[in-house]
Order: sequence, then C-alpha cells, then structure tokens
Amino acid sequence: MSDTQPSVRFDRVTELDADAPTLIEGLPGHGLVAAIATDVITRQLALEHHGNIVSRDFPPVTSFKDGRVRDLVRVYAGDDPAVLTLQSDVALPGSSFRALSRCIHDDLAREFERAVFLAGAPAESEAQIGDVVGIGTTEAIESQLRDAGIEPAAGPGLVGGITGALVSECNHERVPAAVLIVKANPYLPDPAAARSVIENALEPLVDFDIDTTELEAQADQIRNEMEQIAQHYRQMTEGAESDADERPVTTMYQ
Repeated sequence: MSDTQPSVRFDRVTELDADAPTLIEGLPGHGLVAAIATDVITRQLALEHHGNIVSRDFPPVTSFKDGRVRDLVRVYAGDDPAVLTLQSDVALPGSSFRALSRCIHDDLAREFERAVFLAGAPAESEAQIGDVVGIGTTEAIESQLRDAGIEPAAGPGLVGGITGALVSECNHERVPAAVLIVKANPYLPDPAAARSVIENALEPLVDFDIDTTELEAQADQIRNEMEQIAQHYRQMTEGAESDADERPVTTMYQ
C-alpha cells in the first residue's frame, strides 16, 4: 500500500442479505478460546467467506490453507441464522488495534445489529474452567444477557488486548455489544472452555445450535494444531524489534 492509502480496509467478496445479524469475534487471545469457538461455529453453520480486513499494521506473514493463500483476518457470514464471524490466523500486534477497531465500526457495523466478543481469563482451579460471565455496552444488551442465563461480571475489571480495543470502540460509537468472559486453562489452548462458552452462552444468546462433541473428542488434536500455529508465529517474530505501543496491554481479561 502507498502512504496515501488508509492503513486498514475491508475488502468485501460477497454481499450479505441477512436480517439483523450478530457479529461474533474470534480473534486469538487467552486460551485461544475465541479462535477455537468461532472456528467451530463458522464451519458448522457453513458460513461463506464474506470479506477480508487488510492492514499494513498486521504481521508481515502469509496465511494459507490446503495449498491456497488467504488473508490473515477474515469475515464469514450467513443468513440462517444471521451470523457473521471475525477470525484471524495469528495474534495481532498492539499497533493494529486502533485501525482495526475503526474498520469494524466504519465498514462492518452497518452490516450487523450487535457484536459478541469472547475473552478468556485464567482459571484459578480446574473447577473454574468453562465458567462464563458477561458484560454489555447497553441496557438492552444487559437484558439479553440475563434472558440467556448469563451472569453479569461482578465488581470492577478490565478487558485488554484487541478485544478490549474493539469493545471500547463499540461503546464509544454506540454499537450494541456484549463480552463473554470465560475461565480457561492459564497455560494451554482450551477446547473445553470453548465448548462451555458455546453451549452455555452463545447458543442461548444468539439462538443457534452447534454440535460441540468434536471439541471433546478431538481436544488433544485441536490443542496441538493451535499450539503449532502459535509456535510458528513465535518463531517468525523471534528477535523482531518491538516497542511498548506494539505489546498487548496486560490486563485481567484478554
């Protein structure tokens, strides 16, 4: 991209004809809960590739699947149920947070009625894994969370990383949004936590039905695949220069 071009843009590849869809964010974070859950949802609902978010602030790597190059950050969509998913193949650097947030608002917000963000939080015990609480940006979203049986997060807290940046943008721009905070393994990718957030929060909130048995039956395989992706990214970025603006904010939930 030249310097006269915007640092981020949404390249639409299909048109969306859905009634009041929900955007589900699945960017890599703690326990890779969001990434695992959203991948299952995208595949089981047979969502179509709707577009790509392209930015010079994203890592300079090429993603591919089954021998075909694809963009790092992609949006998938379907109309029955009306759902969009946002996915990335790697964790995004802090330098991209603001641009991505503006792109979601300026180019995508007109296409969805509300956004649901997924944030992993370190579980302090095995028994806590899979516990889900929620927060909302509006009274209407808070009511929807209660109707879905999702307990509100107690006390003060912080949501950091890319999820925190996106939620903050939604809040400032009056885009209805919910955050589902799920307790996950503090050290490893956690398919069990992903299964819990789908069954106990996303299904009643978004009103769809997802078969999560693969997350139990293939937990080790999923964990190994996610670990390999994370390891490849760490190897590529090893020794790369970074500054404070490029590091994700260390906070309670990411």
